[in-house]
Amino acid sequence: MQLTAKPSLPNALLISISTPQFKGDEATESLAELARLVTTLGFKVVGTQSQKQSSTQKVNVLGSGKLAEIAHLTGNKGMVEDEQEDNLLDEDPLTEISSEIPSNDLDFACADVVVFDCDLTPSQLRNVENQLDVEVFDRTGIIIEIFSRHARTKTAKLQVEIARLNYVAPRLRETSTGDKERQMGKGAGETTLELNRRKVRDQLAELKRELVSVQDVMMDRRTQRSELFSVALIGYTNAGKSSMMRAITGSDVEGENKLFATLDTTVRALYPITQPRILVSDTVGFIKKLPHDLVASFHSTLAEAHDASLLLYVVDASDPSFRSQLEVVHKVLAEVGVEGSKKLLVLNKSDQLSTEQQQSLMDEFPDAMMTSTRNPDDISKLHKYIIGIAQEDMIEEEIVIPYTAKGIVGEIRSSMSVVKEEYEYSHIKLTVRSSAIDLERLKKRMLNL
Repeated sequence: MQLTAKPSLPNALLISISTPQFKGDEATESLAELARLVTTLGFKVVGTQSQKQSSTQKVNVLGSGKLAEIAHLTGNKGMVEDEQEDNLLDEDPLTEISSEIPSNDLDFACADVVVFDCDLTPSQLRNVENQLDVEVFDRTGIIIEIFSRHARTKTAKLQVEIARLNYVAPRLRETSTGDKERQMGKGAGETTLELNRRKVRDQLAELKRELVSVQDVMMDRRTQRSELFSVALIGYTNAGKSSMMRAITGSDVEGENKLFATLDTTVRALYPITQPRILVSDTVGFIKKLPHDLVASFHSTLAEAHDASLLLYVVDASDPSFRSQLEVVHKVLAEVGVEGSKKLLVLNKSDQLSTEQQQSLMDEFPDAMMTSTRNPDDISKLHKYIIGIAQEDMIEEEIVIPYTAKGIVGEIRSSMSVVKEEYEYSHIKLTVRSSAIDLERLKKRMLNL
C-alpha cells in the first residue's frame, strides 16, 4: 500500500503597517483578524512583519530596507538586493521595524504569499510583487476571495462577482500577461488591455442586470412575508449567528468556527412553531474594513434586516474585542439604512466565560441577554422573549363564526393564536390574538359570508 503525502498548505507572511491613524491595539487586533482570514482561505501563517510609517501611500508601501528583509523571507526571488545598510537610508523618518516569526518556524520554507493588512493601489501591488516575486494580496483581496469561495446562492454569487470584478478592473494592467504583450509592441499591448477592460465592463453590466432581476424576486418574497413578525440575526462574522439560527429554528443552517462560514441570508420559522408564524433570518456577518463594493453589493441581502420587526445583535462575549466589533456592525447598518425599531444585544458564547465575567458583562450591559447556544434553557429564554415582543404588536379580539361558515375556523387556527373558544347553539365564539392587518382581513371575509 502506497501512502500519498498530504499536500502542504501555502505559507503566508503577514505585513502590518502602523500609521498615526492606525496603531496600537487596533493594529494588533486587525492583524490577528487578518491571520484568521488567511487561515480561512487555507493558508498557513508562518510569520508576521510590522513597520511604522507616516502613511500607506508610499510607492512601495514599505521602506526598501524592510522590503529587502521580506525578500529574504520569500527566497530572494525578486529584484530587491539584500543590502540593507544602503537601503535603510531611504526609510521613512517615522519608520520602526519589527519582526515576529514563530519560534517553531525559524526554519520554515520561504513564504509563498505576502498579505498586507491594508489596501494597496494597483501600482503598489505591482511594485511589491516585482520586488518579491511572490503573490501579494491586500486585505480587500483576501476578503473578496473568501466571499467568492463561500457564496452558495445565486444572489450571493452575483453580488460577490460584481465586487470581485470592481476590484480586479483597475488591476488588469498590472498582470504579467499585460507586461509581455506590451513588450511585443505598444499597439498590440494596449489593444489587448482595452479588450480585457471592455470584457470586464460587459460582464459587470450583465451581472448587474441579472442581479436586478433576482432582487425583484427577492422583493416579491419579502413583500409576501411582510405581514409576519420577523427577527433578523445580525453581528460580526463568527459571533455564533448560524448556531443560534439552528437552535431557535431547528434548521440545518451551516455553521463552522470560521470567518464567513456562510454568506447567504437564510429565512426560517421560529421553532416550536407559533401562530401566527414568526420568521427568523440569519444575515451575512460583518468585519472591520469591509470593502465598500461588498457593502454596496450586499445591500439587498441586508434588506432582511431592514424589514425586520426585531434585530438581535449577536456578539461573541468571549472575544475581548467584541465592543469594537459591535461598532463595526452599527456603522455598516447605518451605511445601508437599517434602523430597527426594536433591538436586543445578545451576549453569546457565555459557556466560555466564568461566572465573574458573565456578571461583569451584565452589569455593563443590563438590557442585554446572556446566552449559549449549547444551553437549552438559554434558547428557551430567547424563544420566549421573541414571542413576547411579537405579541406586543398583536390585538386580542372576539370573533363570532356561524357553523355555516366552512373553512374559516381552520384558516384562523393556521394564521392566528386562539386564546379561547366557546361553542354556542348557532355559532363558535373564538377569542384570537393576531395582527391588526389579519384581523381586518378576517372581518371583511366574514361580512361577505
